[in-house]
Parts: sequence; C-alpha cells; structure tokens
Amino acid sequence: MRAIVQSNKPVTLLGGGEADRQTLENALARAPRLVAADGGADRALALGHVPETVIGDLDSLSQAARARLGPARVHRVGEQDSTDFDKALCAIAAPAVLAVGFTGARLDHTLAAFSTLARHPLRRCVLLGGGDLCFLAPPALALALPVGARLSLFPLAPVRGRSEGLRWPIAGLAFAPAGRIGTSNATVAPRVTLAFDDPGMLVVLAEDTLDSVLAALEGAVRWDGP
Repeated sequence: MRAIVQSNKPVTLLGGGEADRQTLENALARAPRLVAADGGADRALALGHVPETVIGDLDSLSQAARARLGPARVHRVGEQDSTDFDKALCAIAAPAVLAVGFTGARLDHTLAAFSTLARHPLRRCVLLGGGDLCFLAPPALALALPVGARLSLFPLAPVRGRSEGLRWPIAGLAFAPAGRIGTSNATVAPRVTLAFDDPGMLVVLAEDTLDSVLAALEGAVRWDGP
C-alpha cells in the first residue's frame, strides 16, 4: 500500500475504541500529527482534536464527521481483508506510530490489534490503552526502567530469547501462545535488555514508561536490518 501520511517524526493514530482524553494527550505530546482510523475521526472530534487524515473503509465514519473534515482529509481503502487499524498503519510512513483507541472496548478488536502488530514486524507501533502499552519486540532492545517495574511478555508465535535485568530470566525458555507465556515479570535493575531469535513477542509495560520505550525503539535494530 502506498504511504498516505509521511512523517519524519512519530505519528498518533486514533481508533474508534476506548480512548480517554489523557491517553490521547500523552500520545500527542510525543507525536503531534494526528491520523484517525475510520470512526476514530468521530472520537478525535469529540475530544477536541481535528485529525489531519482519516484512513479506512469508512463504514463507521459518521456523515457529520465526514462533512466537517471535507473530502481532502478522507481516504477510503476499500478492501475487506484487513481491519481499519491494519489499513491505517500500513498507510503511514513514520519512525513510530502511537496507536490509541484500538484496545479495551471489544475483546475481538483488541485481539485483532495484537494480530496486526504481529503481521507487521518491520513497523514500529506502540499500542496505548487502559494504563498500559504494548509493542512487538525488535531483535534486541535495551530499556531504562524503574526497579520493580512490571514487564510482561506474551508470544504471538513460537519465540526464544534472552534477558538481563529481569527477576525471572527468559534464556532457555520456549515461548508459545498455547504454551509458556511471560506475564508479570519484574525488573531488578535500572537497565533491562531483551533479545529474541524471531519476531512475535509482545512486550507489555505501564503507560508511564512510554518515553523509555520510544527511546529504546529508536535505537533498536529492525527485523530487516538497520
């Protein structure tokens, strides 16, 4: 898919799910350009923000929002084989995307958002919602975190890895969605390193670690190389 939005800085992407004002403001403080996925435009307007672009199949964008935004801002992607989150994420070319409003409201939508992260390991995307954040781990990552911070790992595919700075190290463990998972681990050092042999591992942290996560992802190698 061609890039509809191009940016040399992170972009905030808003969906139509649960999105409180504070979480959106936290994202916009770090990624001021706001893009909406379909009905996320209505949520943006309700929270006092006008998205620069709307991307999706437009089946949930209200007529009122469409009229207010005008045709130049609205981009229809008509295929029905992917979610609006997937469509919008693939249409944004940016160092990172902060995605708000894709988790929490419906369990199936939350699971679909996780699936989108797994399908696009080359894209840097952090999901925010419910006081937490999650992202697909790159091959190696070094995080500056408070000692005692909760760090959970959830595999969306069979994955092996290594760690330093966790209460329960992960070296030698075979993670899998229907096997071993890594919920409620914790940091025992101010610097945590993670390395994985294959893509497919979600990292879950508290939302207040967002700055550390963005800094770590900025310096991390991508799955396709530097």
